[in-house]
Amino acid sequence: MKIGQTPSQTVGPFFAFGLHERQDMAGEAALGQRIRILGNVYDGDGAPIVDALVELWQADAQGIYNHPEDPRQAEADPNFHGFGRSGTVHGGFVFKTIKPGAVPAPAGGQQAPHIFVRVFSRGMLIHANSRLYFSDEPANAHDSVLATVPEERRHTLIAQLQPGQDLPTYKFDIFLQGEDETVFFEP
Repeated sequence: MKIGQTPSQTVGPFFAFGLHERQDMAGEAALGQRIRILGNVYDGDGAPIVDALVELWQADAQGIYNHPEDPRQAEADPNFHGFGRSGTVHGGFVFKTIKPGAVPAPAGGQQAPHIFVRVFSRGMLIHANSRLYFSDEPANAHDSVLATVPEERRHTLIAQLQPGQDLPTYKFDIFLQGEDETVFFEP
């Protein structure tokens, strides 16, 4: 007897019941410049997705990850979590964090300050991985990962600094499909 494949499951929708959100990624005593990141998740028709899940993971202000694979983990800021999670109940998300420092590049040199972004949404068989870079960061010009993205698509990875806010605020919209689809990376 041959057993067939089981049907695929999608990764959403995500319900708020029991969802442990962490939108404030830095403790009160965390080192570094406090910032806010806000944005929306859009489908292929440009409509906000109200039941997606966005996760952020980043280095601290010194460019150190609170992760066992970072050889400098012992020096990481103990007041910085480095991980955030938010549902998109109204299509949007907001995180409070600190601006990450530059991290070592695998081939030497430094990567520009960036944040890993992971999106889960209904209809997706697997999550989508991306990066968020900062519009006011000169190191973007020398980032080895950003350099692999065609120039006309790089804007989809750049969070724009918003003027007139109480603390530096960056807007980063995520488009899952369509003309402005965010660049996604293989895990």
